[in-house]
Amino acid sequence: MGSSLITLFRDRPIVPVIVIDSAAAAGPLADALIEGGLPCAEVTLRTPAALEALRVLAGRPDLLVGAGSVLSAGQARRAIAAGARFIVSPGFSEDVVACCRDHGVPALPGVATATEIMRALAAGVEVVKLFPAAQLGGPPGVRALIAPFPGLRVVPTGGVGPANLATYLAEPAVLAVGGSWMVDQGLIGAGRFAEIVGSCRAAVSAAAEVRP
Repeated sequence: MGSSLITLFRDRPIVPVIVIDSAAAAGPLADALIEGGLPCAEVTLRTPAALEALRVLAGRPDLLVGAGSVLSAGQARRAIAAGARFIVSPGFSEDVVACCRDHGVPALPGVATATEIMRALAAGVEVVKLFPAAQLGGPPGVRALIAPFPGLRVVPTGGVGPANLATYLAEPAVLAVGGSWMVDQGLIGAGRFAEIVGSCRAAVSAAAEVRP
């Protein structure tokens, strides 16, 4: 499961975390992400339109699309049926991880403590989401938390932005980062996709300075 995530994110160090209020915006958003050089999306299941938007985005073969804010195995199954290629949770759920394993889809569970990391490792997870990364102490906190777990790969999310993106990506254990700054919910709702393109390009450029 973890190795599949490593493969999926190997050339995608930034995962845009999307909150979308209308499935009609999914098509233009897909265009903006691709044009901006970030052909990846984590569609959070926080709005009534999320599953349909995920389905639209997943229909684009040039996008890697997953579901986020997945809280139950039922949500995971619905997201996978809609085309999600990975499942992200804010915390660790054995039921969600097991569901993903049964469907052959990688799970990225959220953790915030060493105990949760150990539970995730015991469940066969090799990549975890560190959330909320800012409240965990930012890059230094991330480094300290994962020090006892050699070989663990992590995806910090929560408080990641232009000011600290490069610092996170400079950490060897960081596989990718998740963030919403380049796909702000307000920009999507207002149809300001040109601004999203610009923000995506700026993020790609910043990441390339650390990971050429």
